[in-house]
Amino acid sequence: MSKLNVNCIRNIAVIGHGSEGKTTLTEAMLFNAGVTDRLGRVEDGTTTTDYDPEEIKRQISISAALAPLNWNSHKINVLDVPGYFDFVGEVIQTLAVADGAVIVVGAASGVAVGTEKAWEYCDTYNIPRLIFINQMDREHVNFMKVLEQLKAKYGPVIAPFQVPIMDGDTFKGYVDIIDMVGKEFTDKGEKDIPIPDDMMDMIEPMRTMLVEAVAETSEELMEKYFEGEEFTSDEIHNALRQGVVEGEIVPVLCGSAVNNLAITPLLDIMVAYMPSPAERVATKGLNLDTEEEEERKADPKEPFSAFVFKTVIDPFVGKLSLFKVKSGILTADTELYNSNKDSSEKINSIYVLRGKKQIQVDELTTGDIGAIAKLQVTETGDTLCERGAPIKFSQFEFPEPAISLAIEAEIQGEEDKVMTGLNRLAEEDPTFYVIQDSEMSQTLVAGVGELHLEVIASKLKSKFGSGIIFKEPKIPYRETIRKPVDAEGKHKKQTGGHGQYGHVWIDFEPIGDVSVPFEFVDKIVGGVVPRQYIPAVEKGLQECLQKGVLAGYPMVGIRATLHDGSYHSVDSSEMAFKMAAALAYRKLAEGNPVLLEPIMKAEVVVPDEYMGDIIGDLNRRRGRILGMTPLKGGLQKVEAEVPQAEMTRYATDLRSMTQARGEFKLSFARYEEVPGNISSKIIAEAKSEEE
Repeated sequence: MSKLNVNCIRNIAVIGHGSEGKTTLTEAMLFNAGVTDRLGRVEDGTTTTDYDPEEIKRQISISAALAPLNWNSHKINVLDVPGYFDFVGEVIQTLAVADGAVIVVGAASGVAVGTEKAWEYCDTYNIPRLIFINQMDREHVNFMKVLEQLKAKYGPVIAPFQVPIMDGDTFKGYVDIIDMVGKEFTDKGEKDIPIPDDMMDMIEPMRTMLVEAVAETSEELMEKYFEGEEFTSDEIHNALRQGVVEGEIVPVLCGSAVNNLAITPLLDIMVAYMPSPAERVATKGLNLDTEEEEERKADPKEPFSAFVFKTVIDPFVGKLSLFKVKSGILTADTELYNSNKDSSEKINSIYVLRGKKQIQVDELTTGDIGAIAKLQVTETGDTLCERGAPIKFSQFEFPEPAISLAIEAEIQGEEDKVMTGLNRLAEEDPTFYVIQDSEMSQTLVAGVGELHLEVIASKLKSKFGSGIIFKEPKIPYRETIRKPVDAEGKHKKQTGGHGQYGHVWIDFEPIGDVSVPFEFVDKIVGGVVPRQYIPAVEKGLQECLQKGVLAGYPMVGIRATLHDGSYHSVDSSEMAFKMAAALAYRKLAEGNPVLLEPIMKAEVVVPDEYMGDIIGDLNRRRGRILGMTPLKGGLQKVEAEVPQAEMTRYATDLRSMTQARGEFKLSFARYEEVPGNISSKIIAEAKSEEE
């Protein structure tokens, strides 16, 4: 059996708004645990978890990174998670295996949109959390103001465990409200001091609230509280832990990661109050033998199962699959079953990751997080288990791509190299898509935002040595006609020996429904066009319809009725009648052809205060507002129809207009005629490209 007890494991995600010091906090925890001998700095590119060249260059976290440490006989797997919204896939992947979370809030910035998103994700995954108010060393910070923001937003679950002791703008120490003792920072750490007299009026109500929260955890403690008895230290700590684990209490702590102040009490509380994997709800999955739902407890005695939550691709090292052991124990040199792919995987070596460092281990127990190199078929979201006890856990639900851009290889001739690199990056990042659009003859890349795609391009360059150029995607316009045309097509050619002869009369007319691409009607009587040549006429028209007469876009909503023609007993052929059909097709230019554009149905969800801006912006995009629906939490859903051409960069614009609080979905509605002034411009551009 593994030396590490599942009850001594803490899997803690560090999440929150961007630039609030999450990576710096992770670095401080590693330093205090003795894992590193100096504090790495984001500005210097020396942190453990921001090791990717892109992260160092941009000074932001792009990928979630693992940083295990030991503290008070416990193993804490710290998961440093990006705060920028373009990398939300990393948040989703990580929280799927976290058992607790530290939400980092800036003491100066307070509750930001990233704070709100982090809280929502914790709610989604039912993750116990604590809040660490960071950057207390900055000027003009106001802890109480941030605390009031938190209380206003999230209610009575917010429970300050610490209150800072300030001397002007200097962060001198803190008051431990649980044990009612002051702590002062010294060169050697912290020392106990009396609680400052001028803080007692603020501290005592907080202490009373904590005691009341303790009383509410059991009837026994409630009775003791009403009888005026003091709770023991153990009763307080145990009750508070129960409240935190059940999500009824969210502790609030304070500190400064960059100056390594109040980090050790944070580690103490993570160990003391955050749940182990064994205390979490058992993971449900599909038993592949019985086809019924089954629970796997976080117990080393259960059959082995693991969930692959992240894939890291390195062009030199290869593929690393990061996983959490859901049950049982994994040892090296084992064969496992991938229940998603119905395939076996040979496990040679097991690693624990600390940033980019790979530490080989002999085994990994329930609840722990590790990595396996060079798995053949395993992808993010797959389940690894014993073949004799097959189970499949639920996969992730990622948001749909918000932005799509066309790309070209920076260097002509490197198209295959570019595609290989992009596909490898897509394997690593489930929120990134590579789409081959055959209709428009373009390659599209799709992601969460423009920054996301910029990072992909940079990674492609640095990891695979290929560059790409972003372009606006081509819009799949269509063409149709507004009036009927009776067109003659005669193909006659004589070149020694057999000639070529095909002759048709075709009545073209609009169907009235552009969702129907094409209808062909055979009204030939008397054999003026022999039966064997009629399919060739239809095929010839179908080929021609792919290139419209205005701007070269496919023609739709057209009925073609073949009603007359002639043939030659020797010179007629299928090819000749295809050519005749093509000649008749050219006459569609006389049918008042028009350009059609795809209209999308947009559903935009935003807070109430942004409604005016959103509606005004949609109107400027030639949108039609269909309706507005109030939602919970002060949100409004706006439904509108907007031309696709106007929504290419909407994800970026919406984020800017709503401080990243808005969300949207697009779905195809129908095709409509393009307004004349816009149509002329599109046609002119299409013709210039042909030239």
